[in-house]
Amino acid sequence: MTDISTTWISSTGNGDWSISGGALASGDDLTSAVLISLFTDRQANDDDVPPDGGNDLRGWWGDAGEDVLIGSRLWLLDRSKLTPAVVNTAKIYIEEALKWLIDDQVALGVSVATAIASSSQLNSLITITRQDGSVVPLQFNWAWSQV
Repeated sequence: MTDISTTWISSTGNGDWSISGGALASGDDLTSAVLISLFTDRQANDDDVPPDGGNDLRGWWGDAGEDVLIGSRLWLLDRSKLTPAVVNTAKIYIEEALKWLIDDQVALGVSVATAIASSSQLNSLITITRQDGSVVPLQFNWAWSQV
């Protein structure tokens, strides 16, 4: 079974559903799941400080009372200077957001590597090992140029 294909639009920093032949396109369910997991704002933890210093912890209302939250806390890094500490925190947030892939047995493993590419670009390589042993590498370098 395949999901609706989600595509990332680099110029606007948004995801959108793909259209094929006048209908919603389907397929590439793993990439769509990863895009949603990384680029949907997960609710911040009580001890997190939002980048604007306010008290909006964001998140999806459907997560209220749930054990597993949808999305990632990468949004908390908005306005952060790209330092080794921020790169390490981004790696932790990515791993946290994709942990469900292992818990739900979608994948055998998820490996995340992050690095500073320039003063304003964080590179990330996510390697997902599917249950059948096949490996899917995903790069989201373009997404971080706005950080």
